Amino acid sequence: MKLNRSTDMAMRIAMLTAASGRRTTVDELAQRLALPRNHVAKVVQRLQHLGVLVTIRGRSGGVAFAADGAIYTVGQVVRAFEGDGEVVDCEAPACPLRAACRLRVELRRAQEAFLAVLDQVSLADLVDSPTGPVLLALGAPPAP
Repeated sequence: MKLNRSTDMAMRIAMLTAASGRRTTVDELAQRLALPRNHVAKVVQRLQHLGVLVTIRGRSGGVAFAADGAIYTVGQVVRAFEGDGEVVDCEAPACPLRAACRLRVELRRAQEAFLAVLDQVSLADLVDSPTGPVLLALGAPPAP
């Protein structure tokens, strides 16, 4: 299963904000992760609605990892961004094998197994060492 670009961005944004533990801006996230600013803004908004991030408006505002963001699993984030659709669409165009096809059943089982594994990994698990320090060094100015 291939994840869409928004899901990939969501995971990277969640990981960076969790690792930093401080408030940041959409511009800084975009720069540090080498992602388009407009896309980052949209993904941040979706992560905020999910409860992974908190956003603060205004001059001293920004984006931060939610206090209870660590309880979310990778599976929950993937489902939020990928939806509940099946790996293949047997309806459009209508497949003549639908009534007797075993492939669709096996692909559904594989997708469920994939998500079950991701449900066992919390967002907090993703920033444990050695990943956290690497995330914090992304796009950071070199030390003097």
